[in-house]
Amino acid sequence: MGTGNLKRRPGHAGHAAHIVWDWNGTLLHDIHAVIDATNAAFEELGMAPITLERYRELYCVPVPRFYERLMGRLPTEEEWAVMDETFHRHYWQRVHDAALAEGAMELLAGGGEAGRTQSLCSLAPHDRLLPLLRTHGIERHFLRVDGATGPSGGGKAAQMERHLTLLTSLGGGVEASRTVVIGDALDDALAAAHVGAHAVLYTGGSHSRASLEEAGVPVVDTLVEAVDEAERLARA
Repeated sequence: MGTGNLKRRPGHAGHAAHIVWDWNGTLLHDIHAVIDATNAAFEELGMAPITLERYRELYCVPVPRFYERLMGRLPTEEEWAVMDETFHRHYWQRVHDAALAEGAMELLAGGGEAGRTQSLCSLAPHDRLLPLLRTHGIERHFLRVDGATGPSGGGKAAQMERHLTLLTSLGGGVEASRTVVIGDALDDALAAAHVGAHAVLYTGGSHSRASLEEAGVPVVDTLVEAVDEAERLARA
Protein backbone atom coordinates (compact mmCIF):
# COMPACT_ATOMS: atom_id res chain seq x y z
CA MET A 1 0.00 0.00 0.00
CA GLY A 2 0.99 3.61 -0.35
CA THR A 3 2.15 5.76 2.50
CA GLY A 4 -1.10 7.63 2.87
CA ASN A 5 -4.70 8.06 1.93
CA LEU A 6 -5.72 11.29 0.22
CA LYS A 7 -9.47 11.32 0.65
CA ARG A 8 -10.68 14.68 -0.66
CA ARG A 9 -9.70 18.31 -0.77
CA PRO A 10 -10.44 20.02 2.55
CA GLY A 11 -12.89 22.87 2.41
CA HIS A 12 -12.26 26.26 3.88
CA ALA A 13 -13.22 25.97 7.54
CA GLY A 14 -12.76 29.53 8.79
CA HIS A 15 -11.06 29.45 12.16
CA ALA A 16 -11.97 25.84 13.01
CA ALA A 17 -9.18 23.50 13.98
CA HIS A 18 -7.58 20.91 11.81
CA ILE A 19 -7.05 17.95 14.15
CA VAL A 20 -4.31 15.42 13.59
CA TRP A 21 -5.35 12.40 15.61
CA ASP A 22 -3.04 9.81 17.08
CA TRP A 23 -4.30 6.22 16.91
CA ASN A 24 -2.92 3.86 19.55
CA GLY A 25 -3.95 4.96 23.03
CA THR A 26 -5.95 7.90 21.69
CA LEU A 27 -8.69 6.99 19.23
CA LEU A 28 -8.12 3.29 19.91
CA HIS A 29 -8.39 2.29 23.57
CA ASP A 30 -5.74 -0.41 23.36
CA ILE A 31 -3.68 0.20 26.50
CA HIS A 32 -4.71 -3.13 28.02
CA ALA A 33 -3.74 -4.96 24.83
CA VAL A 34 -0.40 -3.14 25.03
CA ILE A 35 0.17 -4.19 28.65
CA ASP A 36 -0.86 -7.78 27.96
CA ALA A 37 1.43 -7.96 24.94
CA THR A 38 4.29 -6.31 26.84
CA ASN A 39 4.04 -8.81 29.67
CA ALA A 40 3.67 -11.76 27.30
CA ALA A 41 6.83 -10.60 25.56
CA PHE A 42 8.60 -10.05 28.89
CA GLU A 43 7.69 -13.59 29.97
CA GLU A 44 9.22 -15.02 26.79
CA LEU A 45 12.36 -12.98 27.42
CA GLY A 46 12.65 -13.90 31.10
CA MET A 47 11.77 -10.41 32.36
CA ALA A 48 9.44 -9.56 35.23
CA PRO A 49 5.92 -8.32 34.37
CA ILE A 50 5.03 -4.64 34.55
CA THR A 51 1.89 -2.97 35.91
CA LEU A 52 -0.12 -0.39 33.99
CA GLU A 53 0.93 2.30 36.46
CA ARG A 54 4.61 1.44 36.11
CA TYR A 55 4.31 1.31 32.33
CA ARG A 56 2.80 4.79 32.26
CA GLU A 57 5.58 6.10 34.50
CA LEU A 58 8.38 4.71 32.34
CA TYR A 59 7.12 4.64 28.75
CA CYS A 60 8.91 6.87 26.26
CA VAL A 61 9.87 7.12 22.59
CA PRO A 62 12.19 5.99 21.05
CA VAL A 63 11.02 2.69 22.49
CA PRO A 64 14.52 1.28 23.14
CA ARG A 65 14.84 4.05 25.75
CA PHE A 66 11.80 2.56 27.50
CA TYR A 67 13.60 -0.75 27.69
CA GLU A 68 16.68 1.04 29.00
CA ARG A 69 14.60 2.39 31.88
CA LEU A 70 13.44 -1.15 32.62
CA MET A 71 16.76 -2.95 32.15
CA GLY A 72 19.19 -0.31 33.35
CA ARG A 73 20.90 -0.31 29.94
CA LEU A 74 20.03 0.04 26.30
CA PRO A 75 19.23 -3.30 24.64
CA THR A 76 21.66 -4.47 22.00
CA GLU A 77 20.48 -4.42 18.40
CA GLU A 78 19.91 -8.17 18.60
CA GLU A 79 17.94 -7.87 21.86
CA TRP A 80 15.86 -5.01 20.45
CA ALA A 81 14.98 -7.00 17.35
CA VAL A 82 13.74 -9.89 19.51
CA MET A 83 11.81 -7.58 21.87
CA ASP A 84 10.18 -5.70 19.01
CA GLU A 85 9.13 -8.84 17.13
CA THR A 86 7.87 -10.54 20.29
CA PHE A 87 5.81 -7.56 21.42
CA HIS A 88 4.19 -7.05 18.03
CA ARG A 89 3.39 -10.73 17.64
CA HIS A 90 1.48 -10.68 20.92
CA TYR A 91 -0.05 -7.23 20.35
CA TRP A 92 -1.56 -8.03 16.96
CA GLN A 93 -3.14 -11.14 18.44
CA ARG A 94 -4.98 -8.93 20.94
CA VAL A 95 -5.69 -5.60 19.25
CA HIS A 96 -8.81 -6.73 17.40
CA ASP A 97 -10.57 -6.96 20.78
CA ALA A 98 -9.81 -3.28 21.53
CA ALA A 99 -12.61 -0.75 21.10
CA LEU A 100 -12.53 2.90 20.12
CA ALA A 101 -12.08 5.30 23.03
CA GLU A 102 -15.21 6.71 24.63
CA GLY A 103 -16.70 9.44 22.43
CA ALA A 104 -14.33 8.83 19.50
CA MET A 105 -16.93 7.74 16.99
CA GLU A 106 -19.24 10.66 17.73
CA LEU A 107 -16.44 13.24 17.66
CA LEU A 108 -15.11 12.00 14.33
CA ALA A 109 -18.56 11.90 12.78
CA GLY A 110 -19.41 15.37 14.06
CA GLY A 111 -16.18 17.00 12.94
CA GLY A 112 -17.44 18.02 9.52
CA GLU A 113 -20.64 19.51 10.91
CA ALA A 114 -18.54 21.57 13.32
CA GLY A 115 -16.34 22.83 10.48
CA ARG A 116 -13.26 20.85 11.50
CA THR A 117 -11.03 18.85 9.21
CA GLN A 118 -9.27 15.76 10.51
CA SER A 119 -6.38 13.50 9.64
CA LEU A 120 -4.52 10.67 11.33
CA CYS A 121 -0.78 10.23 11.87
CA SER A 122 0.31 7.08 13.68
CA LEU A 123 3.41 5.04 14.43
CA ALA A 124 1.34 1.89 13.83
CA PRO A 125 2.40 0.05 10.65
CA HIS A 126 0.51 1.59 7.74
CA ASP A 127 -0.49 -1.71 6.18
CA ARG A 128 -2.04 -2.86 9.47
CA LEU A 129 -3.56 0.52 10.35
CA LEU A 130 -5.83 0.94 7.32
CA PRO A 131 -7.72 -2.37 7.79
CA LEU A 132 -8.36 -1.46 11.45
CA LEU A 133 -9.81 1.92 10.49
CA ARG A 134 -12.11 0.17 8.01
CA THR A 135 -13.11 -2.40 10.62
CA HIS A 136 -14.16 0.42 12.96
CA GLY A 137 -15.88 2.29 10.12
CA ILE A 138 -13.99 5.56 10.53
CA GLU A 139 -11.59 5.80 7.58
CA ARG A 140 -13.90 8.21 5.71
CA HIS A 141 -13.54 10.88 8.39
CA PHE A 142 -9.87 11.61 7.59
CA LEU A 143 -8.41 13.77 4.84
CA ARG A 144 -5.25 11.71 5.05
CA VAL A 145 -3.99 8.69 6.96
CA ASP A 146 -0.29 8.03 7.52
CA GLY A 147 1.01 5.03 9.42
CA ALA A 148 4.64 4.00 9.81
CA THR A 149 6.39 2.44 6.84
CA GLY A 150 9.94 2.05 8.19
CA PRO A 151 11.52 0.38 11.22
CA SER A 152 9.46 0.55 14.41
CA GLY A 153 10.43 2.17 17.68
CA GLY A 154 11.34 5.69 16.52
CA GLY A 155 9.72 9.04 17.15
CA LYS A 156 6.98 10.83 15.24
CA ALA A 157 8.51 14.23 14.37
CA ALA A 158 9.72 13.44 10.85
CA GLN A 159 6.53 11.56 10.06
CA MET A 160 4.42 14.48 11.28
CA GLU A 161 6.41 16.90 9.12
CA ARG A 162 5.74 14.82 6.03
CA HIS A 163 2.09 14.36 7.00
CA LEU A 164 1.44 18.08 7.38
CA THR A 165 3.40 18.95 4.24
CA LEU A 166 1.23 16.63 2.18
CA LEU A 167 -1.94 18.03 3.76
CA THR A 168 -1.00 21.66 3.15
CA SER A 169 -0.08 20.85 -0.45
CA LEU A 170 -3.78 20.18 -1.08
CA GLY A 171 -4.35 23.92 -0.85
CA GLY A 172 -7.57 23.68 1.12
CA GLY A 173 -6.68 25.73 4.18
CA VAL A 174 -4.86 23.30 6.47
CA GLU A 175 -2.07 25.29 8.09
CA ALA A 176 0.15 24.66 11.08
CA SER A 177 -1.16 27.59 13.12
CA ARG A 178 -4.65 26.04 13.24
CA THR A 179 -3.49 22.43 13.44
CA VAL A 180 -3.79 20.61 16.75
CA VAL A 181 -2.27 17.20 17.40
CA ILE A 182 -4.31 15.11 19.85
CA GLY A 183 -2.35 12.21 21.29
CA ASP A 184 -1.52 10.25 24.42
CA ALA A 185 2.28 10.58 24.51
CA LEU A 186 4.95 13.20 25.04
CA ASP A 187 6.18 12.34 21.56
CA ASP A 188 2.92 13.72 20.11
CA ALA A 189 3.64 17.11 21.70
CA LEU A 190 7.22 17.04 20.41
CA ALA A 191 6.01 16.19 16.91
CA ALA A 192 3.48 19.04 17.02
CA ALA A 193 6.14 21.52 18.13
CA HIS A 194 8.42 20.29 15.35
CA VAL A 195 5.91 21.40 12.70
CA GLY A 196 4.69 24.55 14.48
CA ALA A 197 1.34 23.06 15.49
CA HIS A 198 -0.46 22.93 18.82
CA ALA A 199 -0.94 19.80 20.93
CA VAL A 200 -3.42 18.44 23.45
CA LEU A 201 -2.49 15.32 25.40
CA TYR A 202 -4.98 12.69 26.60
CA THR A 203 -4.51 10.61 29.75
CA GLY A 204 -6.22 7.45 28.49
CA GLY A 205 -3.15 5.91 26.89
CA SER A 206 0.53 5.31 27.49
CA HIS A 207 1.58 8.08 29.93
CA SER A 208 0.59 9.17 33.41
CA ARG A 209 -0.89 12.64 33.83
CA ALA A 210 2.26 13.77 35.65
CA SER A 211 4.40 12.66 32.72
CA LEU A 212 2.17 14.39 30.17
CA GLU A 213 2.15 17.64 32.11
CA GLU A 214 5.92 17.89 31.57
CA ALA A 215 5.18 18.83 27.95
CA GLY A 216 3.63 22.18 28.93
CA VAL A 217 0.53 21.71 26.76
CA PRO A 218 -3.11 21.12 27.79
CA VAL A 219 -3.69 17.69 29.36
CA VAL A 220 -7.21 16.27 29.45
CA ASP A 221 -9.01 13.14 30.61
CA THR A 222 -11.54 12.73 27.77
CA LEU A 223 -11.53 13.14 24.01
CA VAL A 224 -14.45 15.57 24.27
CA GLU A 225 -12.24 17.84 26.38
CA ALA A 226 -9.42 17.33 23.89
CA VAL A 227 -11.52 18.59 20.99
CA ASP A 228 -12.78 21.54 23.03
CA GLU A 229 -9.17 22.49 23.82
CA ALA A 230 -8.21 22.04 20.17
CA GLU A 231 -10.89 24.48 19.08
CA ARG A 232 -9.77 26.97 21.70
CA LEU A 233 -6.14 26.73 20.58
CA ALA A 234 -7.07 27.12 16.92
CA ARG A 235 -8.96 30.34 17.68
CA ALA A 236 -6.26 31.81 19.92
